[in-house]
Amino acid sequence: MFTYYCDLALRSLKRNRVLTALMVLAIAVGIGASMTTLTVMHLLSGDPLPGRSAHIFYPQVDPSPASFAKHPLDMMDYRSALDLWSAHRADRQALIADSPVKLRAPEANVPPLMRTMLATTSDFFAMFDVPFAYGNAWTAQDDADRARVAVISSELNNRLFGGKDSIGKILRIRDSDVRIVGVLAPWRPSPQFYTVVAGNYANGQTADFYAKTEDVFAPFSSALEINDGNFQQFTCWGMPARAGHLTDSPCVWVSLWVQLDGAAKVAEYRGFLAHYAQQQKTLGRFAKDDTRMLDLMGWLDYNHVVPSDVKLQMWLAFAFLAICLCNTVGLLLAKFLRRSGEIGVRRAMGASRRAIFGQCLIEAGMIGFLGGVGGWLLTLFGLWLIRNQPVAYADLAHLDAGMFALTFAVSVAVSLLAGVVPAARASRIAPGLQLKTL
Repeated sequence: MFTYYCDLALRSLKRNRVLTALMVLAIAVGIGASMTTLTVMHLLSGDPLPGRSAHIFYPQVDPSPASFAKHPLDMMDYRSALDLWSAHRADRQALIADSPVKLRAPEANVPPLMRTMLATTSDFFAMFDVPFAYGNAWTAQDDADRARVAVISSELNNRLFGGKDSIGKILRIRDSDVRIVGVLAPWRPSPQFYTVVAGNYANGQTADFYAKTEDVFAPFSSALEINDGNFQQFTCWGMPARAGHLTDSPCVWVSLWVQLDGAAKVAEYRGFLAHYAQQQKTLGRFAKDDTRMLDLMGWLDYNHVVPSDVKLQMWLAFAFLAICLCNTVGLLLAKFLRRSGEIGVRRAMGASRRAIFGQCLIEAGMIGFLGGVGGWLLTLFGLWLIRNQPVAYADLAHLDAGMFALTFAVSVAVSLLAGVVPAARASRIAPGLQLKTL
């Protein structure tokens, strides 16, 4: 029966090709606009660590004077971050501070490059599930020994060593030689969550949220020694004794991420964080004992990582899809009612209302499928246009398999929704009245 209904639907669609084309076009345009913006929204607001983000937290304390913000600042001063890290109260934890560096490889015939170095600790790679092409991360002992080692990105490895295994080779950062112990596989978390801070959003610098990962990763203490003087303070309530030398400065510029596997450990760490802030306030180092600890997705939401214009475009696109849906309802209603005589004959010959309703819905679904093909093509075109726009997330605009399937699912669902009322009207056509008019 389903095959028979499909055959009837195809004949009906071919009978009035102009009307069919209008309905397919209406659905395709609505689907193309909505799925383009939804795909971008999906890419920008997705979970960068699926299955792990609920265990990753961003603790904060506030070392700033009482006259500063009422809530904890988005980063910490060096001493506070190091105190919390040294307590080893989390399953995994990573200090983070980035800075620009000048580097070169003595063995490579490449001029010196300006890149970004991330000063971090060994847990960073396991905690954030960072993939490796060659080698591995340095060890906790390397952190303690301030070893001169580094992990480099796949892009830098391609630039300096032609993509070959570069484990053991020397990288010269400023005036120091470091040994490469690991090379990352291509890795591009979206957003680049571990360096997200609200100040970037407040200043309109959303590029940081979708920037490429750093090219050099080095043990925290080693990196501070190698690139001393080149770290930028995030917020200061006093001038550092020497610009860029921030270890003992009244500035926040270091982040700390922790992994806590279990609700009990989360509660315990919150208590530890509150106790630390109260202790520092009692000692006179803190003016406030404010603390905050959000999980990864909560931290991204707090920072409004998804640009507001993307959200607005998405709602406008779905409003446009609703208009296209209304137009399709009108066209389907006109199409089905024009076939009143045919439907009346079928009803007189014994076809049930349910059969008529089902046939009309199959026809609407077929229109939706054709509209989905057109919507898919328009979505690809829309994403191509976005990739050619001067926005930070442009190169991320691609249609993955999940969104590809969703495009067709939404298209068919929209067309079926549009066909419900016209199909219901068509199924109620009185056969006797139609036979009198034939």
